[in-house]
Amino acid sequence: MRRRGLDFRRPVRRRLPNVVWFTVCGILVLVLIVVLSREGQIESTPTISRKPNRHDKITEGIITDEMLSPDSVTRQITDQISLAKAIVVIAKESNNLQFAWELSAQIRNSQALLSNAATRRTPLTVGESEIAIRDMALLLFQAQQLHYDSATMLMRLRAKIQTLEEQMSSASDKSSKYGQIAAEEVPKSLYCLGVRLTTEWFRNPNLQKKLREKRQSDAKLKDNDLYHFCIFSDNILASSVVVNSTALNSKNPEKIVFHLVTDEINYAGMKAWFTLNNFRGATVVVQKLEDFKWLNASYVPVLKQLQDSGTQSYYFSGHNDDGRTPIKFRNPKYLSMLNHLRFYIPEVYPALKKVVFLDDDIVVQKDLSGLFSIDLNGNVNGAVETCMETFHRYHKYLNYSHPLIRAHFDPDACGWAFGMNVFDLVEWRKRNVTGIYHYWQERNVDRTLWKLGTLPPGLLTFYGLTEALDPSWHVLGLGYTNVDPQLIEKGAVLHFNGNSKPWLKIGIEKYKPLWEKYVDYSQSLLQLCNFH
Repeated sequence: MRRRGLDFRRPVRRRLPNVVWFTVCGILVLVLIVVLSREGQIESTPTISRKPNRHDKITEGIITDEMLSPDSVTRQITDQISLAKAIVVIAKESNNLQFAWELSAQIRNSQALLSNAATRRTPLTVGESEIAIRDMALLLFQAQQLHYDSATMLMRLRAKIQTLEEQMSSASDKSSKYGQIAAEEVPKSLYCLGVRLTTEWFRNPNLQKKLREKRQSDAKLKDNDLYHFCIFSDNILASSVVVNSTALNSKNPEKIVFHLVTDEINYAGMKAWFTLNNFRGATVVVQKLEDFKWLNASYVPVLKQLQDSGTQSYYFSGHNDDGRTPIKFRNPKYLSMLNHLRFYIPEVYPALKKVVFLDDDIVVQKDLSGLFSIDLNGNVNGAVETCMETFHRYHKYLNYSHPLIRAHFDPDACGWAFGMNVFDLVEWRKRNVTGIYHYWQERNVDRTLWKLGTLPPGLLTFYGLTEALDPSWHVLGLGYTNVDPQLIEKGAVLHFNGNSKPWLKIGIEKYKPLWEKYVDYSQSLLQLCNFH
């Protein structure tokens, strides 16, 4: 056979080697197997159902897909209602009651639409809500024309808030003034008691004779093995409650000696009362300020300050600062020697080594003999601290802008309370504590170190000389605030510090029985003076 030329030969087809074909086929088969196996796993895996949580249950009926939609009719109506409610308040404030009524009626119509839709569990349609949306929009537009827009509302609200704050400040000032006046006023019944007792003292010679018989000897007044208490007061009934409650709760009332100092006006009445009444054998001696001749202006800074015309004007005229100083700071009682006599106790009782000082607005619930065995660790004053809160630290009572105060006293030092204090008179004399008191009192003539009362000079005088007592010895606050009942139950001495004294009409009613149970209202003199 004749062969074709090279140009006319067919191209030879190249064949892949068998090994390559087998390899490719094997890979395809493996891929197919892997894909099929994964699908089988997905199908065989059980579906894990998520438990609906509490949040889902709550929001299921509140937030729906329809409400979340930007085209939601429900959402539009809800927004209109919120705005309308705010405008109703402004309309009422503006005395536009007719418009407020119309807006309120439309709010109720819109709320009824939403309520019906929620009941039937189907979204609101545009058709059924079109009228309500249009009517509300017209009213909101009218509100805008009346300047009830957001900016105007904010301005009016701010003005209203400012007015209310001014009214509240004025009412607070008036309340403070009237409360202070009520606290300082002597009730008619107390005045009556003092007058009747004074009359009885001078009319009845047997009373004076009985008093002389009661005073068996002066030895008891100087016996340091007995329990000595001192009270400085012009309130006969309050002093009686202190003595009576102390004696009734004492394990050894016959070992109690009360040293009571009053003024000339109440001296005869005090003597008559404590002569007529017996306090379980407790000894009560009554003295008057005028008996202490060394209490004079040349020695006592407070008496010297009373002679200053500026001090007299500040406390008694009330016209030298245009009323800028609160009335409580201008009370003349803070210059009374009965208040400041506590700084002269070692001189009033030169033979005694330790005394317990009691205010006349306290009630004793426990035996106080344990106070006399407390070790004061070389300190002069044993007192209950009151710095559980920051406002009872030194910076609350003293003027720390003054360089003298700033240089000598820690502003965060813990405050403490007068009213029930244990005084070591031996240490007092050794450290010349009265001299320290004089130093600070003389530097406060212009009232720049402190303004009010005897506690600030006490904090300065006994700085670094005070031993903290267990808080249960002295529970404070019954004259101005609510006190934890458990503290009252455990308290040895309850203090009615504050304006709401238990013998006043403004006293806190729930605490009055704690004081009144030590008053015998069956006594004829109390009945004659309308005590009840």
